[in-house]
Amino acid sequence: MQKAIIGKKIGMTQIFDETGRVVPVTLIQAGPCTVVQKKTAEKDGYNAIQLGYETVPERKLTKPELGHQKKAGIEEFQMEDCSKYEVGDKLNADVFAAGDFVDVTGISKGHGYQGVIKRHGASRLKETHGTGPVHRHAGSMGSGTDPARIFKGKIGAGQMGNEQVTVLNLDVVKVDTELGLIAVRGAIPGPKGGVVFVKNTVKHNAEKKGAAGISNNPQKASARVNPQKASARNK
Repeated sequence: MQKAIIGKKIGMTQIFDETGRVVPVTLIQAGPCTVVQKKTAEKDGYNAIQLGYETVPERKLTKPELGHQKKAGIEEFQMEDCSKYEVGDKLNADVFAAGDFVDVTGISKGHGYQGVIKRHGASRLKETHGTGPVHRHAGSMGSGTDPARIFKGKIGAGQMGNEQVTVLNLDVVKVDTELGLIAVRGAIPGPKGGVVFVKNTVKHNAEKKGAAGISNNPQKASARVNPQKASARNK
C-alpha cells in the first residue's frame, strides 16, 4: 500500500539494534498532516491526495491559497488507490512501520557561491612555485578556435546547495507513535528543522531468501572430495 507524510528533520543520533550493533539514524517529526484535497482519475486524470502541514497566519496566504485551504506546507502525493482517504483525515507517524523502505525529499543546505574546488571537488595547483594568484581557479575551459564555446555541463563556480534532493531506499528502523517520530537509517537532506517529504520507495526490494545449498554440479562435488583439484586448493 502506498503511504506518505510530511515532517520536519530533527537531527541525527544512534540507536542499538537487537544484536547490539550501532545504527545511525535520522529522526523525523512526522505529522500531523491533514488531507486538504483528494483527486480522482475520473475528475482529475490521476489519483492523488494533498496533505497540509503546520498552520500559518491568514495574512501570509494569498487569496487563492486561502480559498483552497488554510494550511502551509502543501504537498501532493500520487497514489494508485486513494479510497481510504477523505478530506479532513489526519495522518500521523503510524502510517509507517519499522521495516518499511522510504524515499525522503528535502531542500539541501545552502552553501552560497562557491568555487570549483568545494563545489565539484576539482584539483588545485601546487603551493610551491610558479602558480601565481590562480592556484584555486578553474583553469582552462577547453579549445579556443574550435569549438569556440564551452560545452554545457562544464564544472565551474556558482551557487552550491539549496536545491531539492531525494535520498532513495532508506529503511525505517523505529517508529514512536507517542512522540510522532520516525527513525530512518542514514542521513537525509536539509538542515535541522527543514521540512521533508516521506513516501514509499520507488525501488524494488526483493525478499531475502535462505542460504544457498550445496551445488549439484558434479565438478564442484568432485572438488570437495578431491583436495588435489585446483578449485579445492584455492578455497
